[in-house]
Amino acid sequence: MFGLVAVALGLSNFGAAIGIGVSGVSGATRIRVAVVFGLFEAGMPVLGMAIGRALDSDLGHSARWVGAALLIAVGCYGLVQARGGNEAEPAEWGTGRMLVSGLALSVDNLAVGFVLGTYHVSLAVAAAVMGGVSVAMSLVGLELGAKIGAAAGQRGELIGAAVLIVVGAVMATGAI
Repeated sequence: MFGLVAVALGLSNFGAAIGIGVSGVSGATRIRVAVVFGLFEAGMPVLGMAIGRALDSDLGHSARWVGAALLIAVGCYGLVQARGGNEAEPAEWGTGRMLVSGLALSVDNLAVGFVLGTYHVSLAVAAAVMGGVSVAMSLVGLELGAKIGAAAGQRGELIGAAVLIVVGAVMATGAI
């Protein structure tokens, strides 16, 4: 059960990681992306359970909208950076940009935490599985994105920002 939930939740991280990887990132940034995304994917259900079911009805329906809006904003920021910056030097993914992306991608996991609490599942196991799957999917997405970015050349950063916007839009529809 956890594996399927983790893969479903990790799809947005996979898509975003492709977008990040397209712009070309260093090895250290790849590791930071995987760790940040993994920590948010594992930590948000824990936070969801700590907050409790009382907020589920209030936050549960709006969580995907908040996450989608944040991710679209990060993508738009990337578009502005790509259009105004030096095409030869892609903008590095700083800590702030990465944290906002991780939050945006995992805010829906708060609702998952509420649900996990109702099923009396082991929170530690669920968080570990979701975090581990997220790290793996993020690393694969970064690698795939790097290959796409190498083929796209100087348009890589624009394509990466557009991918983040599309992932945000798809999140808003509830498809991922």
